Amino acid sequence: MDPTAEFTRFLASRHLRVTAERIAVAGAIASIRGHFDLDSLLARLRRRRLRVSRATLYRTLPHLLEAGIVHRLTGSDGTPRYESMAGRKHHDHMVCQACGAIAEFQSSAIEQLQEAACRRQGFTMTGHVLRIEGFCRGCAPARGSRHV
Repeated sequence: MDPTAEFTRFLASRHLRVTAERIAVAGAIASIRGHFDLDSLLARLRRRRLRVSRATLYRTLPHLLEAGIVHRLTGSDGTPRYESMAGRKHHDHMVCQACGAIAEFQSSAIEQLQEAACRRQGFTMTGHVLRIEGFCRGCAPARGSRHV
């Protein structure tokens, strides 16, 4: 589904204003592959000559997160990072503590273990975030780290 159409329906369903700026933000995010911060998103919008203020970006982001169009994660330096979920499935992350690289992975075995743990506890899962911290292949040798 087109993320801008999905976002338009989301806003309308909550009786929120559907503005050109909000749709421009959703469209710009959908075109980004990989992880980004808000400054790089704002720069992308400005390069495209789209007039979106920083305030509009900050007010629009919670709606995009709630709509599931964007996911948030925290970089190795604590900076919020985001990623478009347009056409993508759930995945988890490995974050390098040295260079900040973010690697994505999917594991059906991990998903099954989490679901089984929830069943045992009578817990209804609505979502989860798995983040593994450590050192990427490039940074580990310089730190004397070895892979597990």
